[in-house]
Amino acid sequence: MMLDYALQDQMQRGLRIFFGMASGNMSAAARVMSSLGLEQAGNEFAAASTLFNRTCRSYDKPAFNLPDTQIGNKAVPVTERVVSHRPYGDLVHFERQTDRKDPTTLLVTPMSGHYATLLRGTVEALLPHHNLYVTDWANARDVGRAHGDFGLDSYTDYIRSHLQQLGPHTHVIAVCQPTVPVLAAVALMAKAGDPNQPLSMTLMGGPIDTRAAPTEVTKFAEKHSMDWFKSAALSEVPAGYKGVGQTVYPGFKQLTGFMMMNPERHVRSHWDMFNHLRQGDRESAERIKAFYDEYLAVQDLSGRFYIETVDQVFKRHSLPKGEMVIENHRVNLAAIQNTALFTVEGERDDISAPGQTIAAHRLCHNIPPDRRFEHLQSKVGHYGIFEGHYWREEICPRVAAFIRNTGMDNGLKYSKNPVNTRLIPPNYGP
Repeated sequence: MMLDYALQDQMQRGLRIFFGMASGNMSAAARVMSSLGLEQAGNEFAAASTLFNRTCRSYDKPAFNLPDTQIGNKAVPVTERVVSHRPYGDLVHFERQTDRKDPTTLLVTPMSGHYATLLRGTVEALLPHHNLYVTDWANARDVGRAHGDFGLDSYTDYIRSHLQQLGPHTHVIAVCQPTVPVLAAVALMAKAGDPNQPLSMTLMGGPIDTRAAPTEVTKFAEKHSMDWFKSAALSEVPAGYKGVGQTVYPGFKQLTGFMMMNPERHVRSHWDMFNHLRQGDRESAERIKAFYDEYLAVQDLSGRFYIETVDQVFKRHSLPKGEMVIENHRVNLAAIQNTALFTVEGERDDISAPGQTIAAHRLCHNIPPDRRFEHLQSKVGHYGIFEGHYWREEICPRVAAFIRNTGMDNGLKYSKNPVNTRLIPPNYGP
């Protein structure tokens, strides 16, 4: 298993050197042509140089780069501060320099290949009206074997620990993959009578019950055996990384899967970027480049976590069947009674299709109906649920209203709402 990762790593390093040299020569040629008055030819070479340079570039973990937030008409400085450090991930507080009393909210980001910064737009929209904490998962190849394996048990334990650290007046938001372990964590806390159960949970575009709405993702999981996944997806981290010998689902394999889900779109996007550059439209080209700088930055996943997720979520459907066991405790979603629930789905979501997330209402049937809400956002796919103008203008205001009103129901006194958020009616029964 080590050979494919090591070979890929060496090939990428070699290709980066080759393309870097080619890109430098083409850039030099572009400058010469422009100086001779051959501006269009120079643009052509410069555009080709940019694409060459990006072909085998290594994309490091991006930064959130959110130095401030806008509250009302005032720019308020924001500082990222790690408040809990553990081997497989940090808890980061986006600390606003303000005396406002806003709901304490934990945003659980996916451990699904991309870094937490993929949710930069989510964080940016939540910051004005939430005291926000965000999970920042580590690249598994950088975690030494001495720290042990990381599976669904570990993930659920991290969430419980974060909620216990933040205290009893916390709200939790989960986007995509973590909706399952977040539900499991809240159910286990409820069963144990933990006083730090969250006041509310918002589940967005997650695979709660994949049987409810099959997609190409679910069909792929059903078609292949667990032995196939272990053989095709997993590799061992080679020498040169802290996690040498760890079994992981490598980022480069994930990226191949991401790209092959919609190859025409990615080819078209890069062709558009080339044309923008050759025409001198750098602003349009930069928008595409910025997206792919984020999209192409991937991290390795713990092999155990990946396999357990495929097995329990996509093949055995352990959570909706009431058969999931975490740390020797069966997860019973009926135990949740005091945590309000809001589900969000996208009409065009082809990853977690409408029906998969809303299934949480049926499973959490002991939450009173007037504390359960749902929203189906029209015209958006998976990423549009938490990024873009539909997220900012339609979904985030509803999430903010749900969280704020849930807190007020529990006697909390918050600062005046900095935005006009709409109330949402309880329109989903048991």
